[in-house]
Amino acid sequence: MIQGSGRCHYHPERAGLGVCVECRRVICRECTTQFEGINRCASCLAQRLEALEGPGERREWSAANVALALLGMALVWGGILLVARVVAS
Repeated sequence: MIQGSGRCHYHPERAGLGVCVECRRVICRECTTQFEGINRCASCLAQRLEALEGPGERREWSAANVALALLGMALVWGGILLVARVVAS
């Protein structure tokens, strides 16, 4: 489809009603969804909603996460003991 033809990008047999603000494609009445007062097509709306949802759920600790946490604590504890030994000398 040629942009600016006045026909819906997704339904070429239908007349265009508006233009998606994200992808700039002409869209028909069925494809037009107003979100935040702005026309968007279904694919751009899905991307926008996904971005607004934020990061996914936090996962539980795995064995690798526990091992890294223990290694980090051991390094910090070792650093404290080393500094205490240097200060005591």
